[in-house]
Amino acid sequence: MNHRAVNILIGGEAGQGLQTIGLIFAKSLVRSGFRILAAQTYESRIRGGHNTFSIRVGTEKVLAPEEMIDLLVALNKETIELHKDEISPQGFIIGHAELNQNGEKWIGVPLKELGKETYWNTASIGVAACLLGLERQVVGQAIQEILGEERALENLKVLKASYDWLEAQSYKFERLPSISNPPLRLLMNGHESVAFGAVSAGLKFCAFYPMSPSTSIAQTLIDCAKEMDLIVVQAEDEIAAINLAVGASYAGAPSMVPTSGGGFALMVETVSLSAVSETPLVIVIGQRPGPATGLATRTEQGELWFVLHAGHGEFPRAIFAPGSVEECFHLTRKAFELAEKYQGPIFILTDHFLADCYADLDPIHVEELSFIKPGSDPNSMETPYLRYRITESGVSPRLLPGLSRHLVVADSHEHTENGHMTENLSIRPKMVDKRLRKGNGIRSEVIPPAFLGDDEPEILFVCWGSSKGSVEEAALKLSSKGIKTATLHFSQVWPMVPDQFLPRLERAKQVISVESNATGQLTQLIRRETGFVIKKRILRYDGLAMTPQYILKNLNST
Repeated sequence: MNHRAVNILIGGEAGQGLQTIGLIFAKSLVRSGFRILAAQTYESRIRGGHNTFSIRVGTEKVLAPEEMIDLLVALNKETIELHKDEISPQGFIIGHAELNQNGEKWIGVPLKELGKETYWNTASIGVAACLLGLERQVVGQAIQEILGEERALENLKVLKASYDWLEAQSYKFERLPSISNPPLRLLMNGHESVAFGAVSAGLKFCAFYPMSPSTSIAQTLIDCAKEMDLIVVQAEDEIAAINLAVGASYAGAPSMVPTSGGGFALMVETVSLSAVSETPLVIVIGQRPGPATGLATRTEQGELWFVLHAGHGEFPRAIFAPGSVEECFHLTRKAFELAEKYQGPIFILTDHFLADCYADLDPIHVEELSFIKPGSDPNSMETPYLRYRITESGVSPRLLPGLSRHLVVADSHEHTENGHMTENLSIRPKMVDKRLRKGNGIRSEVIPPAFLGDDEPEILFVCWGSSKGSVEEAALKLSSKGIKTATLHFSQVWPMVPDQFLPRLERAKQVISVESNATGQLTQLIRRETGFVIKKRILRYDGLAMTPQYILKNLNST
């Protein structure tokens, strides 16, 4: 990276308001015209434990998280002990003066003099914001928007006191540059982006059972449900949730189910119901480390093979794996379009890192976007109406029940063209083939993997999903050293079209896969579909997000 990017890490325990002050800080930076990438780590507990909210900020697009820390805002002593060795040469630690730390990198803040303990988190980010050169009014406005006018009053007093204190000190830290007329940008995390992408595509029904990290999708939809005329249902369990969604979709409401691996395991039977009844459905799986509950609040890319093969019987599907917050929006829209067009289950794979990852986005002009319109025009139907008419494309005319004179019959068993259950064994192969032919249409719309870098690379990194930014930054660092490097990122992992990427793999001198799982699931899939063997792998499965530093550190040990 050829521009200055500052890495800020706020650390403390659950209950100290890290997410709130982190969001205030992030919003203040974006409002000031900077580009950011913010990430969170937290333990699976209501209070206590060690949590972090990191913000990497610069004047150009920020691709990935950073391991070295320039500003450590420590809300407790444990944070200092855990992260003091990660401080960069120009870095500082900001903390309560009574923690009695020493050294040039220490900024001891007399928090008791600035306000009550309840507001020490605000005082701490106030000192950090002042050190970076942010205008107090911008930070204050973010506090008011997030906390509300009444709750913000005392926080604003503490914010002023923290600025006044820091300005009276003589700490030397290179401030962020001043940006005149900062552009208007959005601040959004991955699962908010999924939710808004779904609404823009025409979503009308969401059913869910709470499970980290997918619950944030449903919560975002709940917050805008009244304004956007949505129905969001918290079901009694995951099986009920997906069955509700299939029912709503059958009735004509574009539907989505957000879940995680353990929840999806309970939903798998109904995936096949969506397929055989040819009912559109979008399913979002927020990946986290398994098996079973595993590490419930950490990240991993361990469920590609599970989702690829989920459901009994044979039927087509598509699987998207967004690599950024922005891709979450657009690929969710694409998932809804495919589900409606090809009448079946479509999947989106996110993960815990991407779910909670905040980034700045340019405004999205939603008024220019199209949205899906369920069902076909009843007046255009051939008679008699056959819900499962055998067609060359495999796509049958879909009418919505109760909205025309036509009888709409759907069935969870094998069925005839008019929708009635059958055990006629001569019809069975025709129906299987009809459903599978829809896969040809899905295949024709596959998004090619994105290639960046040298056309004749010495090193070609292959990745998917949320590893995108870290891989791209690692490649840039290698390129800056004169090494011909390129990246190939899969934002759609199924179906695979080898002609889209196999020549790139064959042209590279060395191909290295980068995945956040233990077995190289995409690597295996590429070999299965193309015969190409990627011998070198950089795999991470400790529950932490992939970083450029991790990739470069492990490059020679693959």
